[in-house]
Amino acid sequence: MGTSLQNESVFTWAAPPLKFGNGSLSELYSDIKAFGAQSCLIITDTHVRATGIPDDVLHELQNEDISTDIFDEVGIEPTNESIDYAVQWARQKDWDCYVAIGGGSVIDTAKAVNLLTTHPGELLDYVTPPIGEGTAPWLPLKPLIAVPTTAGTGSESTTICVIDFLDMHLKAAISHARLRPSMAIVDPLTTVSLPSQVTAASGMDVLSHALESYTSVAFDAKPAPDDPTKRPAFCGSNPISDIWCEQALKLVGRNLRKAVMNGRDIDARSQMALASASAGTGFGNAGTHLPHANAYPIAGAVENYQAEGYPEMVMVPHGQAVSSTAPAVFRWTYPADPDRHLRAAELLSGQTFTRTDGAEALAHVLTELMHDIDMPTGLRSFGYTEDNIDELVDGTLKQTRQMAVVPRPVTREALTGIFRESL
Repeated sequence: MGTSLQNESVFTWAAPPLKFGNGSLSELYSDIKAFGAQSCLIITDTHVRATGIPDDVLHELQNEDISTDIFDEVGIEPTNESIDYAVQWARQKDWDCYVAIGGGSVIDTAKAVNLLTTHPGELLDYVTPPIGEGTAPWLPLKPLIAVPTTAGTGSESTTICVIDFLDMHLKAAISHARLRPSMAIVDPLTTVSLPSQVTAASGMDVLSHALESYTSVAFDAKPAPDDPTKRPAFCGSNPISDIWCEQALKLVGRNLRKAVMNGRDIDARSQMALASASAGTGFGNAGTHLPHANAYPIAGAVENYQAEGYPEMVMVPHGQAVSSTAPAVFRWTYPADPDRHLRAAELLSGQTFTRTDGAEALAHVLTELMHDIDMPTGLRSFGYTEDNIDELVDGTLKQTRQMAVVPRPVTREALTGIFRESL
């Protein structure tokens, strides 16, 4: 029986069925029919819809006598307001299933729509404490098929839905196994039209997923839960997630530069899509830690930043926010497991490192990659200064889901140093 003095001895691992390959989206109708669904709501955004992909799917499903409609008003970064609107729109009909076609914002919105059209209440009832109530879903959700059009978030594999709460100037998340999509269809051809800077930011998100999961606290170095039904979705690094993270690190190191430099390199696109799915399968169980925890206040508190390649709006794209503190974070986490940090640097770069290279090995490999793909380096790129550090630290400390798997004890002093180093 678990007590607060006993270490965890069990890890959990799960992933949705995955269909991967060029042209795999053309088989969607058969997958929907396999769920026994006769109606379907496609959830997407205006930019993805402009590619023609959602409407092609709409017509194909209608030709198969599946009653289908499209909701295309997902926010570029999903907010509590944009999600509430999507939920109200979806409630006009009792859909048999949902199909999310887009990036992480679309897939996360679809998860929230699925939750709030099958359960009572509002977003904050389900958001992780201390920001929300942390209520666990208790009713069945509808089948959700996720079709990512970016090689980035891995949301097609995870239990997580991230929301930007506008009045709090903060991002927060809902995380529960019931939110995991019923199936993921990864068709690399859907990513070919992505602008280079979107490809770069999405790729850095993939990389950070893999690195954070790989360096998170080991599952058996955490306290055992008193109630096994309340075991967190983020269980810490474990032997199965490690395999997926190692594959993702290799694939990113070999292909991200090529995908950014030439978006029509189909092989590089395919390999990055595989990297994203692999990292999502890893971190969806092990968990992300400090770069992601830092990213939520970085993205939520920004006031005047326009990202190249993105629609005109004040925002820090998630991949940019995550990567902005990553070198400093991994310098700081290095003493928790030097061998694992050095191994990650080797997988990513193809080089060999030893203990004499120390904490700079992984930080150097990351910084070099970010320079090569023209990623913003430093929080000053987003308009932050020394005066913003306390606000950013406060926002990070609220991210309890990530804090639980950081491999070193997190203090306000440590976070202040990381943010200051990242300016």
